[in-house]
Amino acid sequence: MPVEYEMPELAESVIEGEIVKWLVKEGDHVKQDQPFVEVMTDKVTVEVPSPYEGILLKQVAKEGEVVPIGKPIAIFGKEGETLGEHAAPAPTTAKPETAAKAQPAASESSKAAPAQEPAAAKTAATGAGNGQAGAVAPSETAILGPGGRPLAAPAIRKFAREKGVDLNRVRGSGEGGRIRREDIERVAAAGSGAPASGAPQTARTAPAPVARPLPAPSGETERVPLRGLRRVIADHMVHSKHTAAHTLHVDEADVSELVAMRAHAKEAAAERGIKLTYLPFFVKAACLALKRHPFMNASLDDEKHEIIVKKDYNIGIAANTDAGLVVPVVHQADHKTIFELAAEIAELADKARAGKLAHDEITGGTFTITNVGSVGGLFTFPVINWPEVGILGTHSIQPRPVVRDGQIVIRQMTYLSISFDHRVVDGALAAQFVKDVASALAAPDVMLMEG
Repeated sequence: MPVEYEMPELAESVIEGEIVKWLVKEGDHVKQDQPFVEVMTDKVTVEVPSPYEGILLKQVAKEGEVVPIGKPIAIFGKEGETLGEHAAPAPTTAKPETAAKAQPAASESSKAAPAQEPAAAKTAATGAGNGQAGAVAPSETAILGPGGRPLAAPAIRKFAREKGVDLNRVRGSGEGGRIRREDIERVAAAGSGAPASGAPQTARTAPAPVARPLPAPSGETERVPLRGLRRVIADHMVHSKHTAAHTLHVDEADVSELVAMRAHAKEAAAERGIKLTYLPFFVKAACLALKRHPFMNASLDDEKHEIIVKKDYNIGIAANTDAGLVVPVVHQADHKTIFELAAEIAELADKARAGKLAHDEITGGTFTITNVGSVGGLFTFPVINWPEVGILGTHSIQPRPVVRDGQIVIRQMTYLSISFDHRVVDGALAAQFVKDVASALAAPDVMLMEG
């Protein structure tokens, strides 16, 4: 009897995955533990091994489709079996040890893939990403994000599945139409005939948004599907902008002593096979400043209205790759030396470019640094890596004339920018944080003694 293979839970807290690429065609023979499909969860792509040996009878989910955990993505059968014998669902998932064998693979999202139906229509029909369609208020329509999915946090999507509510049928009462827990409770109660206590009534009667088609483009164009890493980035950036109250502060730092220290230490680093950049020093300075200003190393629980102050200092390093931006995390960065930080940052960057980052290497971050110095520009206003409350932008180091003791002298200067969530961090705190980072960089010998 043919069996269905469900989207496996490849990592803790992951509730859905995107089919990036099928590695096996329908009708092909598959060996047990043979990778047969590439799935992206968050910003990590993994090759999923088959728990069976037999024939891949059907690819239930198409490339580019986002499928919730537990929903079927493929149907397997033995030699000679057909789909006609698949009378009733026989769901099964990979054994835990099999799923654990999934190894990261380079993302193929940039390769051409067949066109597919619009994501909004697809999720409305199948409930993909939003749970089973259950008790709903048919008059409500969700506001969709750029990825064609309702605006909702992962915890809200999970809550909706538990309640049997289709998020496409929920009108969000949050900022920009974002769906909140109360909205799910309201719709679930409406479906059972009971009113939800404390539910906002205006959300139920709000008119549905009118989809406005893009004007016909003039001239030659190319349409590239928004999928894979690009889709994840788009969803994450929109969620951050709709959630955090982004604010910018910029300061400058005199890093003349740092430039001299790095130049002196480069040879010693090279003897250990380490390429010494300025980034490890920025990480060390950020850790010291975070310890002085713990609310910069925090996140905000919107549902419970609590600020969660983190006691670990796990620094995300924004890395540009051919597929898009990823943020690998240096865990326990405050406990590592400059050489250790340099080696780990280089290793994570290589994995990011090859698409081989593991899930635990991109999760658990408490604060992020984005280094645009190699690209150029004066300074940047980066988007906060939600749910963190701050991201530090570091920039190119240039010799500039400055006034010291009444004299104009040439010093090695750089700009530091901080994007912060004004719901948690006040402007004075953010300014002092950047000032402390600048002071640490200005006196790197003292910084290393403190660290």
